[in-house]
This record gives sequence, C-alpha cells and structure tokens, in this order.
Amino acid sequence: MSLTGEPLLDVKNLKKYYKDSSFSLFKNDHSVVKAVDDVSFTIAKGETFGLVGESGSGKSTIGRSVLRLTDITDGAVIYKGKNIYQQSKSELRENRKNFQFVFQDPFSSLNPRIRIGDAIGEALLDHGIASKSEIRQKVLEIMDVCGLAPYHIDRFPHEFSGGQRQRIGIARAIIMEPDFIVADEPVSALDVSIQAQIINLFIDLQEKKHLTYLFISHDLSVVEHIASKVGVLYLGSIMEMGSRNQVFDNPLHPYTQALLSAVPIPDPTIKRQRILLKGDIPNPATPPSGCKFHTRCPWAIEKCKEIAPELKETEPNHFVACHLV
Repeated sequence: MSLTGEPLLDVKNLKKYYKDSSFSLFKNDHSVVKAVDDVSFTIAKGETFGLVGESGSGKSTIGRSVLRLTDITDGAVIYKGKNIYQQSKSELRENRKNFQFVFQDPFSSLNPRIRIGDAIGEALLDHGIASKSEIRQKVLEIMDVCGLAPYHIDRFPHEFSGGQRQRIGIARAIIMEPDFIVADEPVSALDVSIQAQIINLFIDLQEKKHLTYLFISHDLSVVEHIASKVGVLYLGSIMEMGSRNQVFDNPLHPYTQALLSAVPIPDPTIKRQRILLKGDIPNPATPPSGCKFHTRCPWAIEKCKEIAPELKETEPNHFVACHLV
C-alpha cells in the first residue's frame, strides 16, 4: 500500500481538551485535561494508519474526533478536501455513509433484542439505500464476505462468540460500502488465534473493497501486521511517525524503543534487551513541562525538562519529537 497515494484524510493540529475540576481545591478553578494535543497526520487512500499508545494516551479520542462523534477544541479534519467540522448536518449525514466505526466491544453496540440480520441492515434502511425486501439479500451477501453463515441472520447477539460478534460489527460497517473505517482496538478482547482471523479479514476486505483504515491499538505486534504507516502516541502527542518499516526496523524515539523491547519474539534463540521505563504515566491533567516523556525517559537531559521537542522529519516521511535525535 502506497504511502504517497492520494490523501483521503488529513488531520491538522487536532486538539481535544476537557475541563476537570476533580483535582481542584477551589470551586471555580478547573484543570484542563489535554486528551489530544496538537496532533497531525495524513492517511492516503488505500492505506492503513496504525495509531499506537498505552491506555489513556488519547487514541480513542482521536478515533472519535476524525468521525465527528465528539466535538474538538481546535484543529481540522479534512476528508476528501472538506473540513467535516464545517459541514452542515445534512452534509455530514451524507458523509456518514462513507466513513464507519468498528468498536472494541461489538456486543455493547448491538441491541440484545434485535436479530443480527436487522442490526446489520438497519443503516441501509435509515439512509433509504435499499427497501426492506432488498435488505435481506444484501445482508446475506455481506455476512458471507465476513465469514458468517446464512443461518446466523435470525439469531440474537448473545448466541455468538466474541470473534463472531466482531465479524458482525465489521459487517455492519462495510454494508454501507464506505471508503474509510476507524477500527478502535477491534481485536484486544479476543483470543490470540481469533485475533489473527479478524486481522486477516480486515486485510482481505481492504484489498477487495479498497478500504482505508485508521487502526487503533495498544498492541504493536498487531499493528506491525496490518499497518502501512504508524504513529506512536504518548499523553495526547505523537512521539514518532513513519512507515511500518521505519518505525519497527529503526525506532528513533526512546518511547518507541521501549514499547518495541516489550514485544515478545517467537524465536526463543533470539534475546531482546528490555528497556524498562521509570514510574507511571503522568496524570494528563498535570502533564510534565517540556517533553511529556522526560519523567520516564532513561536518556533525558536538562533541555528535555524545559522545552517541548517539535515533531521533525529526520529522514523522508519519518518524524520524531526528541531532542536527542
């Protein structure tokens, strides 16, 4: 998948701040939680951008922001040349057919009282794309593509395994024939063997239907398998970004290096030196000054405590936010 193809999604200086008074001693004094702090990236058509980071880094907030499922504090999300945050409700509704969301827990997004055939096809009915008589056939076709049997159509969500429910979630997303999908931790709740099946399904669907993905995960080994481009997120900011090979074969940021050192290697004869990070992730309501990562970085210098590094291009299409690089 090309990293230089036609841009489909362009996220510019995205910010999402929350006011949080839980840390305050005074009634009118509010702490600001910078869930997403000036994040920019571009996803080319047909590409998979893997967004990686620990829990609380702001990955899911970015995922919801690029689909306008939440308001943003500042920035722009350009989809096919148009800022979706400047679109009217009617324009946005029309766009909803083109971008879809696959959730971490598909069971929570399924109505337990609705048969999965109706759940998969309801968007077609809502948008007036197909009549009731046409929907059943379309649902059966998309179920087959996603590895679900025809007799599953009249069953309820509780009758399915976790992997089957995720196939249902994917079927709901692609029945609208979108070109862009945000997948938020879609395999994290599944067994490893089932994870591989779902990842392969994502890859097959991308090839067959020319899909573009924003794939969100905390698991680097999953992202390495599916992504063509990777962004490493820490406390709402991108620390490193580049092609899959650049990030995995030549990680430049200490945080990326530490994350990769924790990934198990299937070959027992190969030893990897583990980089242990100091302390815990700082409170996002009171982030460290300077580089957000300096409190845990083994190689932090005085400059790191005072000045926040810019995300700079160190080689073509490989960006790093670190004073030491």
